[in-house]
Amino acid sequence: MGPRDTGRWARKETAAVVATVRTVLRQPGPERDSVVQSLKAAGAAIAAWALAGWWLQAPMALLAPWTALALVDATVYRSLRAGLRQLAVILLGTLTAAAALSLTRGDTLAAMALALPPLVLVGTYRRLGTQGIYGATTALFVITATSTSSAEIGHRLLETGIGAVIGIAVNAFVLPPVHLRNAGDQLLRLPRDTGRLLRDLAQGVKGEWTAEQALDWHDEARRVEETLRYVRDARRHAEESSRLNPGLRLRRARSAQPPPALDARWSAAVDHLRAVTRTLATLGQGDNPLRSPGNDFFADWARLAETLAVLCEREYEALARREPSAPYVLEPRAVPEEVRVAYEALDASFRGLSGTGAVPAGELLAETRQLLRALVSEVPREVGR
Repeated sequence: MGPRDTGRWARKETAAVVATVRTVLRQPGPERDSVVQSLKAAGAAIAAWALAGWWLQAPMALLAPWTALALVDATVYRSLRAGLRQLAVILLGTLTAAAALSLTRGDTLAAMALALPPLVLVGTYRRLGTQGIYGATTALFVITATSTSSAEIGHRLLETGIGAVIGIAVNAFVLPPVHLRNAGDQLLRLPRDTGRLLRDLAQGVKGEWTAEQALDWHDEARRVEETLRYVRDARRHAEESSRLNPGLRLRRARSAQPPPALDARWSAAVDHLRAVTRTLATLGQGDNPLRSPGNDFFADWARLAETLAVLCEREYEALARREPSAPYVLEPRAVPEEVRVAYEALDASFRGLSGTGAVPAGELLAETRQLLRALVSEVPREVGR
């Protein structure tokens, strides 16, 4: 990565951070939820240390805040499940370390060589998730303490139990995370970001664009694709939020979840949008053997892209106005007249091309046609109103 690429990356990341901070301050959503969860995790760790280290004077109080910090998870269900796993893994690590110290007569290095390999291997078991590594780290704590007495082992379990109880309790009863709205929040970003990118593309292709600008467009398309993954993650979190969560009782109306059909539609749209930006990025390269389709073709393509951006903006506005508890209703929608006219003009422009310029033009026409089909196939009923 050269200095220019590094500078471009730094500018984009800085802009993304600033945008995230503004979102946190202006409106509720996943960003604000992340801030709340982070503060809760820090508070749980402090409370666990205050109880185990300051009040009880536990000999290895570090285990309590360490455990509490790890157990303030994305959902209450995950916290409870992770807590049970972690207690089991830490018990295994403690007993294995005690056995290794006993067999090696307190030799720290030999005990590590005996205990760590099997514990690290057990930690890779996929059903243990991220808690698997805690067996080996707990064993390190116990071995370096060089004590195998039942009282010391009991202290390790007590300290871990204190952290687990505090972490789970804080997550469950202090602003318990309810992700029922998050899938809809993330879905709302897809038409918004797609519309913005289409407008940027339409404005850019009307003149001369650089290879760096084309790469920026392609990066933005990949960011939109990441948002689609966030929608799926949020839906999974929403399902878990319905389990063992007292916070649901505080909500009078539960947020409706977007149907998977919307995911499929936007997945197709994002795929074709990314293909469009990839073709433009290829055309922007200096060593590209293909000729540009020309300004007339790109003028017609820009017109079509602007009409598609309007479709995205209308859907964004409709989804933003929808009541959280209102169900998502899908129905087919006809192609708007202005979109049809713009597409026919682009198709006529393509038919007038010849030579190597027709190759990228054909790719752009095909991918844009598929993008159009994805955007108008099935949409929430509110969009058409």
